[in-house]
Amino acid sequence: MDWAISAAEAGSMSEVDSLLYAVGLLFFIFDPFASLPIFICLTKNSDDKEKMRSANRAIIVAAILFIIFTLIGTNLLGIFGVSIDAFRIAGGLVLILMAIEIIFGFSLTKPGSTDVAWVIVATPILTGPGVITTSILLVNSVGVAITLLAGVIALAFTWGLLRNSVLIVRKVGPNVIEIFSKIIGLLIAAMAIEYILNGVFNWMNLHQAILLPNLVHIIG
Repeated sequence: MDWAISAAEAGSMSEVDSLLYAVGLLFFIFDPFASLPIFICLTKNSDDKEKMRSANRAIIVAAILFIIFTLIGTNLLGIFGVSIDAFRIAGGLVLILMAIEIIFGFSLTKPGSTDVAWVIVATPILTGPGVITTSILLVNSVGVAITLLAGVIALAFTWGLLRNSVLIVRKVGPNVIEIFSKIIGLLIAAMAIEYILNGVFNWMNLHQAILLPNLVHIIG
């Protein structure tokens, strides 16, 4: 389903309607309810203070990335010669490594490091290719100011959920979190495969005019 609206359609909406539309769309794309179990899983061995710090850092980094890509997203990727599809594939590879850590219970990061939790939650979980693409589209349809305000509102709600993860863990207990973590690991792996497949599929569609003649030449 296409959730985006054209600039002409946005022009017929009031500022309040445009803001509500942008908040709803970004909230759906940020998907904090999906980020919460992943955050709980990644911080299960951290103390309460570290979990709070991780939640704060994740939202701050996600907000900075969102603002940057809202303001100069297309130009920034262009400077580095990186397409959205390449970003999507890279994000998928990162998620696969994270899923391996969760499912098999070993760490690919140095012992005692908690950076992986908030870094991965910030990106690609919160500010992944979907958010980057959506922010660029929203700027073209509802404007920079409304897009930024909508992102702040959506991230504020996400921050509230992550901050309450400590209370959630206390309610359900560590054993339930451990079992739930394995399921989340599988879901993250599936999400990673989707990221990679979509990136490869879109890239091949974009370059099929070049790929097909070369393929025919090789086979011939």
